[in-house]
Amino acid sequence: MAKKSARNFIFSLVGIFLVAISTPSFAAQEPFDQWLPKLKAEARENGISQATIDDAFANVKLIEKVVKLDRKQPEVVQTFQEYMAQRLPQSLIDSGKAMLNQNRTVLEEVGRKFGVQPRFIVALWGVETRYGKYTGGFSVIDALTTLAYDNRRAAYFRKELLLALKILDENHIALADMKGSWAGAMGQSQFMPSSFVNFAVDYDADGRRDIWTTKADVFASAANYLSRSGWKYDQTWGREVRLPKGFDLSLVDLKVAKPMSEWEALGVTKANGGPLPSRQLVGSLVQPKGGNGQTFLVYNNYRTILKWNRSTYFAMSVGQLADLIGDR
Repeated sequence: MAKKSARNFIFSLVGIFLVAISTPSFAAQEPFDQWLPKLKAEARENGISQATIDDAFANVKLIEKVVKLDRKQPEVVQTFQEYMAQRLPQSLIDSGKAMLNQNRTVLEEVGRKFGVQPRFIVALWGVETRYGKYTGGFSVIDALTTLAYDNRRAAYFRKELLLALKILDENHIALADMKGSWAGAMGQSQFMPSSFVNFAVDYDADGRRDIWTTKADVFASAANYLSRSGWKYDQTWGREVRLPKGFDLSLVDLKVAKPMSEWEALGVTKANGGPLPSRQLVGSLVQPKGGNGQTFLVYNNYRTILKWNRSTYFAMSVGQLADLIGDR
């Protein structure tokens, strides 16, 4: 009996261990089966139909990988130059030029309507999802439910989850097709549900704002986001520049903004040593972290790209891809 009891005890410990390693380490304060009914009740209070709620959560799953990705601290392991070389290969540039030509009619129409140059719409599309090839394979409802249940950023993701339910309720996308990133960014423009609600456009007027499969809606939604975030149609994003020896590096800061003539008076030139443009745009100097001193003079539209994604590397990649695609 003693040996049997000891063996059972060991099996019990093994069972507990296996459960521990197979269950996500959530920071939630209550069991999921108590938390979910409260979320459903809040959804009903927000006007979501019972049918949508039932469908959305019928087979909902908590995804351990999502929790791990959310908690993983990003590390800068590449220089700026390595990042740009990896993110902007010649194949992406060539595809961007081809996509611009293939979709020129609708892109130019969208560009005129929203005041955004087509090359920037294509560049965002390319950097975000490689022109729609890589949009994410996570169920948006599962991912957002996981992050809303985990307490680290629960309030933010709970709001996004409720808005995702609203999108389903309005029949913009079927539940099975609502795929996206681990954080819930959706479609070819990688909009969070809040961005979808605020900026997505039903450009083809079919009753659905389809950022997953309808290119016209994807382009118009991206352009609408930029336009309403302060985009200037008659300006570019910025350019690489050269600083003179002994330049005061305290001036390399987005908080420091000067007209072109003042930067020129301080000895700033184009990267090739030529004079800065005569147009008196107001700009700021930026040196990407890990960029070995490479310097850019950036304008209003660069700041607008940062509203889309606050990463300096991201904003630089969009601006440079737009330049490489060309077609000004």
